[in-house]
Amino acid sequence: MSTQPAHAARKPATGNLKLIIGAALAVVVVGAIALDTTVVTIGSEGDVRKQAFSPESYGAEQFPKIQADVEKRAVAAAELATAIAADKKAAGEKYGIATSTGPVIPVTLTGTFSTRKSSVNEMKIDGLPPETVVRVQTGPAVNGTDLRDATGTIEFGQFTNQIQYQDAGSGINNEMKKAVLGGLDVDTLDGKSATVVGVFKLINPKNWLVTPVKVEVK
Repeated sequence: MSTQPAHAARKPATGNLKLIIGAALAVVVVGAIALDTTVVTIGSEGDVRKQAFSPESYGAEQFPKIQADVEKRAVAAAELATAIAADKKAAGEKYGIATSTGPVIPVTLTGTFSTRKSSVNEMKIDGLPPETVVRVQTGPAVNGTDLRDATGTIEFGQFTNQIQYQDAGSGINNEMKKAVLGGLDVDTLDGKSATVVGVFKLINPKNWLVTPVKVEVK
């Protein structure tokens, strides 16, 4: 009596067993992947896009704080000029925030706008020696990191790298342009009286390049 039919009957059982084992393994693999996967909701704290540094958001957050601090500490231009003439170093230490290239000093200017060149307007200031040239950055270009460095609370160690640190300064400058210079007709400033609150880096005591945080044209 032939045993061939018995062999034929056992083959499907072996095939089914392989299919069951394969399916079980697939379930295990899928389960392991699921355990190792985190679902991130768009806009949540885990969203990478939210974690990426945004100069625009940083500037919008920081500029109002810088503006309030500068307005609170600003010294009248005539008083500051007298202090600088007496002792430049002492004046910088008393009124300014130290940086590697010189102190950043908050100042209040009262006077008259004059010549405009590029993105800067000269300003004739009441009570200042005639040899002291005061220029105010009125845009559209606003250069430097004086606003970023004005309070002493924003430091390189708070950022990932130098590029991000520079971008922070640009973001603050751009927010200042929107908040302070946005409604200013810079082409008509010549001859107008104004009060300006801002900061400048004390390098040349007879040449002040002021970045404003407040401009009131009379």
